[in-house]
Amino acid sequence: MTNAVIECILSRSAAKYYDPAATLSDDQIRELVRIGTTAPTSFHLQNWRFIAVRTPEAKARLRPIAWDQPAITDAAVTFIVCGQLADSSVIPERLAPVVEAGIMPAKLVPDWEIPARGLYFDHPQRQRDEAVRTGTFGAAAMIYAARSWGLGSTPMIGFDAEAVAREFALAEDEVPVMLLSIGAERPGNWPQKPRLPVADVLDLV
Repeated sequence: MTNAVIECILSRSAAKYYDPAATLSDDQIRELVRIGTTAPTSFHLQNWRFIAVRTPEAKARLRPIAWDQPAITDAAVTFIVCGQLADSSVIPERLAPVVEAGIMPAKLVPDWEIPARGLYFDHPQRQRDEAVRTGTFGAAAMIYAARSWGLGSTPMIGFDAEAVAREFALAEDEVPVMLLSIGAERPGNWPQKPRLPVADVLDLV
C-alpha cells in the first residue's frame, strides 16, 4: 500500500548536480521554512533558526568554509540549519499561542516547564542534543517538501562549524546542525541507494 507521501519519501535521494540557472523565490523559501517548522520539537520549544543562503555573494562566503562543495553555489538556496540549545525558560512564551488558540489549558503550562527545567538545566549535553534533534527534524520536513515540489536536496555535514558560526553571526546558543541545499536538479544524479534489510535493523519485542 502506498500514497503520494510515501512515494515522495521512497524516491528521495541526495542530489549532487543542480541547475545553477534555476532559482527559488523568497516566498518559496519562506514556505519551505514554514513547512519545516511544523516538525515536532520537545516541549514545543521550536528551538531552531534557518539562514537562507541564496545570493551569489552569500554563496561565495559559504562555499570555501563548506569543503568547496559545488551544491553551495549551484543549488538555488542552501540553508544553514541552526538548532538552539534547549532552554526551558522560553516554554511559557512558546505555549502562549497554544493556550490562546484553546488547544491547551493555561494551568498545564507549568506541567511542561517544570520537567523541561529538570531535563535541561545544568545539562549542557542534553541541551545540545536537543538542538541537533530539533534542527534535524525541521530539515527532514523541508527535504520531503522540496521533493514534493520536484526539487532536489542535499543535507551536508561537510563544513567548518566554527567558521560558519563566525561568518554568519550565529548566536552563542546556536549550533549549526547541517547545511541543506535545495534546487532544481540536472541530469546525472543517482537514484536512492539500497538500504540495509529491515531484518538487520529491526527488533520486534
